[in-house]
Amino acid sequence: MTANHKGVTLVGTPCQIIAAAKIEHYPETLGESPVDFKLGLFCMENFSHSYLKEFLKQNEIEMGDVDQFRVEKGHFWAYLKNGDVFKTPLSKAKACMRKNCQVCVDYTSELADLSVGSVGSAPGWSTLIARTEKGLQALQNAENKGYIETKPLEQSGLKLLENLANKKKKENKGEIRKRESVARPVIYRRYMSDAEFETEVASCQFDDLKSDVIDIGGCVLCGACYYACPENIISIEDRKPQLRGNCPSECNLCYVACPRTYVSQEILSRDLDQKALGDYLKIVSARATNVEGQDGGVATALLNYILDENVTEEVVVVDKSEQNPWKPEAVLTSDTEEVKKAAGTKYSACPVFKVLKDNDNKEKEVS
Repeated sequence: MTANHKGVTLVGTPCQIIAAAKIEHYPETLGESPVDFKLGLFCMENFSHSYLKEFLKQNEIEMGDVDQFRVEKGHFWAYLKNGDVFKTPLSKAKACMRKNCQVCVDYTSELADLSVGSVGSAPGWSTLIARTEKGLQALQNAENKGYIETKPLEQSGLKLLENLANKKKKENKGEIRKRESVARPVIYRRYMSDAEFETEVASCQFDDLKSDVIDIGGCVLCGACYYACPENIISIEDRKPQLRGNCPSECNLCYVACPRTYVSQEILSRDLDQKALGDYLKIVSARATNVEGQDGGVATALLNYILDENVTEEVVVVDKSEQNPWKPEAVLTSDTEEVKKAAGTKYSACPVFKVLKDNDNKEKEVS
């Protein structure tokens, strides 16, 4: 499969970033990756939109009345448009959490070019981690051109961030062991070489993806399987991938692209488990200089820089549905106003790769 998009920045959670890394790693199998820059988000967990909607309803709150959600200091917060604030212990909101989040051990998007999140920095600032030379250059250029300002991350902030990242690793490794003990394997944690990966997935098709990932609560709803399918017979309905046809013989692309099937050590190395924040070149506190936004507006400012300076031609961001309040929808855009509109954390999963495939199909129809 060959993607029409050249030069896209993907804003994504750790699991979505892993999918982007897999697609990038196998160009001969999956075609050239459309994602040229990965902007990863800190993420402890995501919530099912439908479960969250019901949870709020039980507390006499409608989704459409919420102006902003926050998860911090052990609590789940909903700031309402009328000025009221709903606060509940995070343990009570855990029932809304997607099952796949319980086996994720990556808090800071360790495979991104740049990672960003609020933890570790003062109010109004974000923590920004450059992991690759490409990410470091973007950070430095965005600062030099006045999109962001930075300052050293305080040691207390770094320690807090490392503690939280280690907490996620420790707790979710325990959940992985628990699932393995009852024959619910978490296969993305099986370390293997590229050669072993190719052998392992050679005969795997959508039915295997369904049994190995989807049916056991492992699907992260990234849309990578939908994106990779050359026959366009995978749909995403009821928040899960579905097969609407017959897979061609020997086609395993959906299984290859999924971030919760096997991941080779060349992509996700074993030693990352020993590093709270993964590998990185630089870590700072940052805030935007010319836009307002959640936690200093850093993600929005970086995307403005990326589009203004043509680092990539387009970006994939997640906005909210106009018809279904707070239901996330991926948007492919080159418009900084759309980027600004999509600012803020949504706290629910969204198939970000679906918008890339849908746009490819539209372009093919036109041509």
